[in-house]
Amino acid sequence: MIRRAEETDILLLAEGTYPYIKGGVSSWIDQLIRGLPHLKFGIVFLGSHPDEYGDILYDLPDNLVHLETHYLFEHLTRKSAARPVPAHTDTEAFETIRLLHEHFEQNRNILPEALHSLRFMNETVTHADFLYGKPSWEFIREKYLQNASNMPFLDYFWAVRNIHAPLWKLSAVAASLPKHRILHAPSTGYAGLLGTFASLHYDTPLLLTEHGIYTRERKIDLLNADWIGYHKLSLLKQPEEFNYIKQMWIDFFVRIGRLAYGRARAIFSLYPGAKKIQLSMGAPAEKCEVIPNGVDTEGLGRTIAERPSSTPPVVTLIGRVVSIKDIKTFIRAVRIAVEEMPEIEAWVVGPTDEDPAYYEECKHMVETYDLASSFHFKGFRNIKEILPQTGILTLTSISEGMPLTILEGFAAGVPCVATDVGSCRDLIYGGLDDEDIALGKAGVVTRIADPTALAEAYVSLLRDTKRWQSAQKTALARVRRYYRDTMFLHRYDTIYKEYL
Repeated sequence: MIRRAEETDILLLAEGTYPYIKGGVSSWIDQLIRGLPHLKFGIVFLGSHPDEYGDILYDLPDNLVHLETHYLFEHLTRKSAARPVPAHTDTEAFETIRLLHEHFEQNRNILPEALHSLRFMNETVTHADFLYGKPSWEFIREKYLQNASNMPFLDYFWAVRNIHAPLWKLSAVAASLPKHRILHAPSTGYAGLLGTFASLHYDTPLLLTEHGIYTRERKIDLLNADWIGYHKLSLLKQPEEFNYIKQMWIDFFVRIGRLAYGRARAIFSLYPGAKKIQLSMGAPAEKCEVIPNGVDTEGLGRTIAERPSSTPPVVTLIGRVVSIKDIKTFIRAVRIAVEEMPEIEAWVVGPTDEDPAYYEECKHMVETYDLASSFHFKGFRNIKEILPQTGILTLTSISEGMPLTILEGFAAGVPCVATDVGSCRDLIYGGLDDEDIALGKAGVVTRIADPTALAEAYVSLLRDTKRWQSAQKTALARVRRYYRDTMFLHRYDTIYKEYL
């Protein structure tokens, strides 16, 4: 407990974001709380393990009256002298767990009725029952023989344990929540599942806002993960897509996402393309609404006066140094661009400590490509200082939702070159309506992982002053017409009042 309150208006369920991670969803949460000072907010932070997070990175607003943190996988490294003790599980009660799996297999978006009360997982079938009860053992053995008998049982056994263990943790967290009038989860996943548990138990409305599509992003993470796998003779190995344990994790996130869709009173996305994906994944159409992000257009607009008279030959990527941002493709693009335009500089502005191994690989690439004088990792910086020095903002991600950094760049008069992910095409070329499209292009959109196309866009925009100025004019017009922070805050204020 970092801040404790007996009662909140809005209880935000933040998975792996605010206040321990900067940017992205964290910025949105901070903006939302500060922008609605008349409401009392609480936050339940869900993390994987405390070693993966440092200090709080935000000055907490006064109207954030409650903040508690929980770590779902801390048990994996915690040493205990206690020996397992057989659990005398109620076999009949354990049938509810079987029923839950049947619901999952049938792609149903509701929990069995017995699980609507938190007493079931906290008292009736406890975590100890799951770990040490005979019905649990028999169920795991049965499913192994039915679905995965060609892989080592130990790998399957521990995968099942690790997938299921957070369910009991989340149930315990839900049972101790402060009094709240609205639950709001900025993602599906564990945050959405906590919201589902709590909403059913307390009968409070659950709102869901997806910034990226959580299940798609987790699928990318899982398919690229090297910590999930099982050992087989090389002749028997299958492609990664058919790794059964990875598929178990993917199916788990897809199914708990459907539970959140089923329980939520309203489901929000940031752009029309995301709404279409939500609908394809089971979200009811009558619940879905698009609410774009917004930025401080006035404050960022004042930085335009600080820009030099000529366009700086600087391409800036504002984001975390992690694989989903595909920094390596950015490095390759810069290597190509400097051959054509030697004065180009590349800056990466954002944290480097989230994936240290990936950061080291990126630094090694910079050295290998002889880019030490051109490519710089800046770490955390004030964007109001960075943007006036920037000629082009870029994103080379393989997955995004609606990047605030593009909007912030637009508000500061900086065109963007981005990969065709999330809402990047709508932001750069226009997509909300015909008038938005008529405004023109605020930069360039390229294919994913195409360093040549990125390099050509960087050089072309920086060398063609008229084209750059046209892109800047479009960027400013688009962000001021459609993406002001006052519009986004007014919509959420209206929604909160409705459910309050």
